[in-house]
Amino acid sequence: MPPSERKKALILVRTYPTPAKNGVEVSCTAAITEDGKWLRLFPVPYRFLDIDKRFRKYQWIEVNVTKANDGRPESYKLDRNSIEIVSDVLPTDNNWKKRKDVVYPLKAHCICCLKRERDANKHPTLGIFKPKVIEQLIIKPTDPNWSQGQLEILRQNNLFESGPTQELEKVPFNFSYRFYCDEQTCIGHTYKCVDWEMGESWRRWSKEYGDEWETKFRQRYETEMIHRNDTHFYVGTVHQHPHTWIIVGLFYPAKDKPMPLFDSAPPNEY
Repeated sequence: MPPSERKKALILVRTYPTPAKNGVEVSCTAAITEDGKWLRLFPVPYRFLDIDKRFRKYQWIEVNVTKANDGRPESYKLDRNSIEIVSDVLPTDNNWKKRKDVVYPLKAHCICCLKRERDANKHPTLGIFKPKVIEQLIIKPTDPNWSQGQLEILRQNNLFESGPTQELEKVPFNFSYRFYCDEQTCIGHTYKCVDWEMGESWRRWSKEYGDEWETKFRQRYETEMIHRNDTHFYVGTVHQHPHTWIIVGLFYPAKDKPMPLFDSAPPNEY
């Protein structure tokens, strides 16, 4: 069994939970260690964590981990009882500067580059890049219900802990982005996005807006991500399909405003 070690890492991504035999429901969580390396933490049964261990995105945590045997060098299993939150959420002021200071040193040129590097070296299997063009958000209906096997997992009894009172809701849609890389040979990509934020937005807005939820959803995750934000994609490979990449999270500071040719502001305005 691999030795346990303690790591300090900034949480960046949490995917929408899925039923899992080894944790009832789990999320894949991506982070960057304090020495600037990618870290994949799993399984994370987030809704089963004690309240004081429920980290938020862009919080630093310390946690005991052991190397996972899933073939991806960034993957570690965490001891959920060892989680210690050691910071507040990094702020978004100065256009996300404190977040950029941690994330941008690991920024890749494009997904085409990441795929070539992974195929040649079997790593990296996590990354972040800025697409040259985001063409559209694709929303496709899926089965609105969990399978019988998934329901049995979600409803399995655990005598040693109490879980959430509300059963995990299935999001009855797949969300994907169609985009192009800043690469001369790129022919375009369509990647599924499993970001927790998108799943939670659907849950909230489908209840708040009913059949009109898609208008609000597209405003947030299509119009704003394309036109307002300097959108980057966090991406990762799928364990059972190591050549397959998906979008696991979004990084979206506002676009930098172009500098005016002349300073037309009156004196003492700022």
